[in-house]
Amino acid sequence: MNQTRTEITVGIFVVVGIVCLGYLAVRLGKVELFGNKGYRVYADFASVAGLKIGDPVEIAGVKIGKVETLSLAEDKARVGLTVDDSVKLQEDAIASVRSRGLIGDKFILITLGASDKVLQPGGRIRETESPPDLPDLLGKLVGGELISGGEKK
Repeated sequence: MNQTRTEITVGIFVVVGIVCLGYLAVRLGKVELFGNKGYRVYADFASVAGLKIGDPVEIAGVKIGKVETLSLAEDKARVGLTVDDSVKLQEDAIASVRSRGLIGDKFILITLGASDKVLQPGGRIRETESPPDLPDLLGKLVGGELISGGEKK
């Protein structure tokens, strides 16, 4: 009788432990169990260096979605963004690839536009800004091009 009670208690702890590990794996892996909430829009960039699937999409520092797809469309990088249903993007919104700090994680920053027309699901954000290339900026700074307005002395 005492051995059965011990086995049941150990079994309950094992099941609870497995459930906790599963929950952590889902949360840390950023896996969506019940599908994506939101609608998909696309943006074409000259470069998306360092951007990954799952990176956040933000407006004014608030996460409104995430990067779902990265692909090549002709000579540009096409990024598929899932945006929360509660957020409506205007047709003249601007999408920028940004990073947190010098070598931090990348994210997409959306700057809202002033248009009355709303971007439809499957639509494309036309105005985009690619991230600056750090080695190029450092080379220009060392070469004096940034300080002197692009003219070498």
